[in-house]
This record gives sequence, C-alpha cells and structure tokens, in this order.
Amino acid sequence: MTEKLLSIKNLCISFKTDHGYNSVIKNISYSLDKNRIVAIVGESGSGKSVSSLAVMGLLPQAKVKVKGEVLFKNNNLLKTTQKQLRNIRGKKISMIFQEPMSSLNPSLSCGYQVVEIIKQHLGLSEKEAKNDTLELFRKVKLPRPEKIFESYPHQISGGQKQRVMIAMAIACKPDILIADEPTTALDVTVQKKIILLLKGLQQETRMSIIFISHDLPLVSEIADKIIVMYKGKIVEEGNTADIFKFPKHSYTKALLNSRPSLNKRLKKLPTVNDFLENTFKEEVVTFQERKEKHLKIYSKPPLLEIINLEKEYFSKPSIFNKTTSVKAVDDVSFKVYEGETLGLVGESGCGKSTLGNAILQLDRATAGSVFYKGVDLTKLSKNDIRSLRKDIQIIFQDPYSSLNPKISIGKAIMEPMKVHNLYNNEKERKQKAIEILNRVGLEEEYFNRYPHEFSGGQRQRIGIARTIALQPKLIVCDESVSALDISVQAQVLNLLNELKERFGFTYIFISHDLAVVKYMSDQLLVMNKGQIEEIGEADSIYAHPKKAYTKKLIKAIPKEF
Repeated sequence: MTEKLLSIKNLCISFKTDHGYNSVIKNISYSLDKNRIVAIVGESGSGKSVSSLAVMGLLPQAKVKVKGEVLFKNNNLLKTTQKQLRNIRGKKISMIFQEPMSSLNPSLSCGYQVVEIIKQHLGLSEKEAKNDTLELFRKVKLPRPEKIFESYPHQISGGQKQRVMIAMAIACKPDILIADEPTTALDVTVQKKIILLLKGLQQETRMSIIFISHDLPLVSEIADKIIVMYKGKIVEEGNTADIFKFPKHSYTKALLNSRPSLNKRLKKLPTVNDFLENTFKEEVVTFQERKEKHLKIYSKPPLLEIINLEKEYFSKPSIFNKTTSVKAVDDVSFKVYEGETLGLVGESGCGKSTLGNAILQLDRATAGSVFYKGVDLTKLSKNDIRSLRKDIQIIFQDPYSSLNPKISIGKAIMEPMKVHNLYNNEKERKQKAIEILNRVGLEEEYFNRYPHEFSGGQRQRIGIARTIALQPKLIVCDESVSALDISVQAQVLNLLNELKERFGFTYIFISHDLAVVKYMSDQLLVMNKGQIEEIGEADSIYAHPKKAYTKKLIKAIPKEF
C-alpha cells in the first residue's frame, strides 16, 4: 500500500475584497503519495498556484480566509505556527517558482543564495555548504558550476536560472517539491531537459512532486496522476494515460484540443468555450487548399528581402583584455511575400529577436540590406524610418510592459493614429478605436479602462488592436503568445489568422513553441547560432527535417496521445 505524504481535505480559500470575501478555491480534496508525481493543470485563475501557496503557508493571512485541512505526514499545516512552517519550508516541502528572475535575488551571486539555504537548514560550515552547492549544480547539469557559483542571476540564461532554482529547491532533500510552471518561458529543448532533469531527480531521491502547468501535453511526459482544475474546483482527476485517452469532462477535452496539432491543420483552433458550449465544428485545411494558396502568394514579388544581414555585438574590454565580439545574426538572407506568415524558430539565444529588431530598424544591422518594397531600410534616415513605422509594426511578447499603465486603452489605440495623422479629428479616431476593439473581441465599455484591469489574454488583444490601428502591411509577432494559457493562445492565434485574411497582413511569427509556429506558418525558417539552419515549407520541414538541429527541436516537442 502506498504511503500518503500529503492530503488536502475540503480546502476553501477566499480573498478579501471591498465587497466582502471572494471564493477562489471551492472545497477541493486530493492526495499525494510518496515517490509520485502529480500534475495540477488548468488555465490562469483556476486556482492551481493559490492552492499550492496555501500548502507552503505563503498566502497573506490578513487578506485571505483558508478553511479545510492540509495534512503533511498527518500534521495539519494550516494549524502550525509561522516558526514551525519556516522549519518545514525548504527543508521538507520546497517550491520552484514560475519566474526565476524575480525569485532569485539580483544583488547576490547564485552560489551564495544556495549556500545560505544549506547553512540555515542543515547547519553545515561555509566550506561544506559550498561543496554541496557545487555538487548540486553538477547534479542539475549546469555548465561550468564554479563560474555559475560566482555569477549573478542577470549573467546567466533563463534555462540556467531555472536550474539554479531547482538546485536551491532540492538542496535540503525535501520530501515534496512543488514546481509552479517551471518551464513556461523556456524554449522547447530546454523545456525537455528540465522535465527529464526533474523526473531523474525524483527517481534518484524518491521525493514527491506537485507539477503545476497549463500545458497538458507537457505534463504527460512527467506525471503519474493528473488533476484538472477549473474556476477553483477539481473537475477531473486520474492516472495520466486515462486522462489523455479517455477524458470525461468537456473542460479537459478543451485543454487537450486547444493546442495546435502536429498531425492535422485546422482552419480554426477550438477554444474552451467551444467545448463547454458544444459548438465546435472541425474543419481541416486540405493539402490542395494549402498548395493553391501558396501558388498565389509566391507568384508575386517579395514584400521584404533580407540580404547578407549581420548583427555583431562588441563587449567593452577592461584594461587587460581585448575587445571580444559575438555575431548574433550571421550572414542571413531570405524573402517574405505579401500575405505570407514566415515562422522563425530556434532556441533562446539563436538570434530570432535580434533579427526581428534589425528588420524593424529598432537595432541597426552591422552589415547587409533590408529591402522593403524595393527600398533598402538600412540606408534611410531616422525621419524616413519613422514614416515607415505605419507600414511595419510589432506585437511584443509582454503586452503589459508594452502598454503605458497611465493611459486608458482607448487612448493607447488612438495614439499611433494621431502620430501618423490618420483620420480628420479625435471623434473619428475614437470611433475607429471602438471599431478595432470590437474586431479583436473587446467591448466598447472597455475604452476608458486601464491595462491593469485586464487579463493577460485581453491585454494581448489590446496590443494587437494598437498594432492594427495603423493598418500595417508587415507585422512582426515576437513571442506574442508564449505566456498565454492554451485556450487564450488559441483565441489569439485564431484572431491573428482572421485579421490576416481580412486585411491581407504579412507576419513574421517568432516563437520557441514549434507546434504553434507550424500551425501559423506558410514558410519556416530555423535559426541556430545566428545562422539559417533550414528554410522551407512548414509542413515539409516538420515531416522531413534535413538538419540534425531541426530534428532535435522537433523531437523535443511534447508528444500527442
């Protein structure tokens, strides 16, 4: 018989508001057995992270009401003192947070932060704690452990920061590790490595893991059992194979089907509401339809032509060192055609975003040419580039930081219209802004609201509305759906395709999510270390990749059941 390590019984959590208490977790119960991995899946706001923060005792007591039981080895954590909880946190129950940059102290070296935890909980000397930390860094497969020990968080990559967080979390050999969206912002190959690392560590140490994610295909590669949460309730739970092969709840079916499939190309992705309301009708794009569309697109001259583009960065030397340089983009050439979506993929640091910024002239290239409608953008003055901004736009990865928090969304959409002298007066601009809001699925009443009043998916729609306000010809989408839930992502991808059909937009779609890029793209460009590794029709490259690097990327995509 398996030993129950953690039992959640009738857990209810309510947050204090101006109008009383708002219930966010509604009477949930589940258990975690020893030496097992349980995945909790659901969209943002479903209650995944909040319920886990309650286990750790990390919810603000003054603003939250918690009822029920959280039994760890038959000890109710909701009844323990803060002092007792401090002895349990990190030592017995540990947590890896979603965003390692905000979880690591930027003013302390990576090694120091792990050493302090080991000294505090295990009472080891400075030397012993350092040796243990270096061993942990090797265990989580960090390159050059001694160098990373001395490095600060901003000096290492996202994947490396996440590994430091994992090292910190397992430093005291906890019984339970809670991993809260530990791979969300990572590219597909690093994501795969982190999943394999966690599974390997679990098998080695026999600890139990609660793995929190919104990505069902991803958790299939690590979890023994899956719990599906929706609006603060558990709607389904069972072993991994059963959940994938025989999902019972319509919400589970929606999470499984909202992600683009690698095996078939749908005209429109299903959303959660489509499944809950039973309104989705599957329509597949046929090979012949796609072929005819491509013949039409590629019969015209290119809208954009990149020739031998390079972007080189130089490091500032110290007194004793020479100047070093890195080619982030190295001799890149390709064409983009009107009405096309060019997918741009590759691991973090391969040069995708640098290439996008060089095309937009946000960061000027070191060498080469960028021809837009036959005009070399690299030769234009700042004023000429400014007037071209109307034609070439960008949708950023983080819609919150790209919107001014002090300006209402209506004014944010009207602002570029005013800059480029579109329409006769403010009244016409306002009417157009409301029209655009409706087009991206937002109500007129949202016009005077501010960015913080919207969800992540709604903010991304606002970012898209602001971009299309100028009716551009070319739009660079830089990781514009990477931080969104599966179903919200489906809504935004459907919207981008709908707008493309309606207005004849051309997209350069940059992402580390290969399933999404395949779904969106006509042509696919694979980048590796600043160079083009492979380029061609998207479906052909996925079906028959020629280069080893492309094969590695495709192999790392979470498999479909």
